[in-house]
Amino acid sequence: MIGLGAMGSALARALLRDGHRVTVWNRTSARADPLVRDGSVLAPSVAFAVAASPIVIVCVADYTVTHSLLETQEVAPALAGRVLVQLSTGTPQEARDSEVWARERGADYLDGAIQATPSQVGRPDTTIFASGADAAFRRSEPLLTSLAGNVTYLGESVGSASALDLATLSYVFGAALGFFHGARICESEGLRVDAFGSMLADIAPVIGEMIKHQGDVIQAGVYESPQASVSTCAGGVERIVQHAREAQINAEVPTFALGLFRKAMAAGHGAEEAAALIKVLRGGA
Repeated sequence: MIGLGAMGSALARALLRDGHRVTVWNRTSARADPLVRDGSVLAPSVAFAVAASPIVIVCVADYTVTHSLLETQEVAPALAGRVLVQLSTGTPQEARDSEVWARERGADYLDGAIQATPSQVGRPDTTIFASGADAAFRRSEPLLTSLAGNVTYLGESVGSASALDLATLSYVFGAALGFFHGARICESEGLRVDAFGSMLADIAPVIGEMIKHQGDVIQAGVYESPQASVSTCAGGVERIVQHAREAQINAEVPTFALGLFRKAMAAGHGAEEAAALIKVLRGGA
């Protein structure tokens, strides 16, 4: 296990709990102390860590850091015959480049994306996306299932995991921005923000159904007979902007959203399903 930040440490603990033999390395070795007390072995170098196990899991800041650690004369030769599992955040192109790099050094490569916070690692409902060579996945699957109960293999197209990860992050961050603006609405009207958060958690399945419907619409390319039209949604966003003006709170988030809806309206999509907004994002009418 290379990288012992909050996530890397959580991964190592989950592996130890499941009885795996774990060798750890981190640039700041003191971070390994609790894991060593729990039974892991602290590697004195990256090369030692790589040589210690048939499967090498990396969880660092990004792919650039990964390569800075592994592209050395001491480390690269030790990768031959091993599976390199990349659990750092990156792009599909970085995953493709990393797969080529690993294969040139005789290693199998699996790209992964953790859909959880460190405190959620190891739970039955935690998800990890994985993509890459089938052989690499099969060798790694027993370890990955210690980290997440829902390991989803997306096939041999190695960029799939990072692509779906970025798509999910786009949804999460977009929703988070909406939540933060909603929190300001609550504050401006004397409502509790924690109650607002709890309410959203309670109705999450219903919201999920709405999102699934929009995905179905986009995949089918059929935007007629909308459940919620672009025009209707634009009206709702206009009220959010109006409230921000009246309450004198920051309006950047709803103003940005309103701009996209107005572009869709101007392009003639007002009577279509809200998912027609993707036509604007594609750059077409």
